[in-house]
Amino acid sequence: MGLRGSGLVTSGSGLCFFADDVVLLASSARHGSQPEKVECLLRVKEEILPQVEEFKYLGVLFTSEGRMEQEIDRRIGAASAVMRTLHRSVVVKRELSRKAKLSIYRSIFVPTLTYGHELWVMTERTRSRVQAARMSFLRRVAGLSLRDRVRSSAIREELGVEPLLLRVERSQMRWLGHLVRMPPGRLPGEVFRACPSGRRPPEDPGHVGDTMSLDWSGNAWGSLRMSWRR
Repeated sequence: MGLRGSGLVTSGSGLCFFADDVVLLASSARHGSQPEKVECLLRVKEEILPQVEEFKYLGVLFTSEGRMEQEIDRRIGAASAVMRTLHRSVVVKRELSRKAKLSIYRSIFVPTLTYGHELWVMTERTRSRVQAARMSFLRRVAGLSLRDRVRSSAIREELGVEPLLLRVERSQMRWLGHLVRMPPGRLPGEVFRACPSGRRPPEDPGHVGDTMSLDWSGNAWGSLRMSWRR
């Protein structure tokens, strides 16, 4: 095992390490094609670090399958916990103005719900669940329930709030722009541009870039910084 650049290299595999987190990356298809049959005995002093099915890195849950459903479940659960905590003291309290409630919504609820959303693959199911979690908060701010049968668009218009999914997609566009403009050698850009060989399994979560509707050819859209910043 030896040091190289900002990570470790051991037996042809690269290690990225930050703070107390260590991520093992295979350097070739041959090394990483059947990881379930290989036990990584990584030793730090006298302690052997176990190979795990999932781990948290910078507050985001990653799984061995590369799927984000569990992380999105965690985000929705955390946002629901915030809403339960603030329900009586803030959300339905008549003494507080809507402006104050919406300020708390933007500063606490939305960041809790959407933390790490740049990595989300925006399937229809994900869109529906995020929208439902968000509207649950806004509906209470407006003093309504599902039984009132008021459309979500009407509630957003009444409260003057933009669609959350639009905010998520705009933020993803900013991040994708950064990735495309990254010079060769930067790990995030290399991972983004990687094209694994073989056919993608039906259950594969896909690529976050696959969910963005891009009308520009090549990498030209990455240079339209003023457009995707808005």
